Amino acid sequence: MNERKPKNIFVEGAITPAFIADRIGEHSRKTEIGGHSIFLGQVRADVAEENKIIAIEYTAYTEMALGKMHEIREAVFARYPLSCMHVYHSLGRVAAGEICLFVFTSSAHRKPAIDACTETVERIKAELPVWGKELFEGTGYQWKENK
Repeated sequence: MNERKPKNIFVEGAITPAFIADRIGEHSRKTEIGGHSIFLGQVRADVAEENKIIAIEYTAYTEMALGKMHEIREAVFARYPLSCMHVYHSLGRVAAGEICLFVFTSSAHRKPAIDACTETVERIKAELPVWGKELFEGTGYQWKENK
C-alpha cells in the first residue's frame, strides 16, 4: 500500500449541501467504483437542562487531530479494499439542522464501503481531539459528550 499524505479535514462553519454534492459528483468519472457509503452528522436542536441547543461551536487540537485522522485513515484503508475516503469536519459555529461531519467512502463493492464508513465514523467520535460546545438559546452552554 502506498503511504498517503495527511489531509486537512477541517471546514470552517457548516458543511453545505452544495459542497457535499460537488464531492459526490466528482466520483461519477471513477468507473471502477461500484458502491459508496455516506455519513452526514447533523447538529440536533436537543434540550439539555431545560435549555434548547441552537448550535454547536467546534474546536480542535488541529495538529494532533490531523495526525490522528491520518492514522485512522491508514488503518481503515489497510482493512478494507477502498477506492477512496473523504472526511470533512466542521470547526466554529454550526447551527441546529446544519451538517458538521461528512464521511464518504467508495469501493468496487458496497459492503467494504459501508463497513469502512461505519468504522471511520466510530473512530472519529472516539479518538479525534475535537470538542463541541453546545450553545443554548439565550445564554449559556455545555460541553458536548460524544455518543
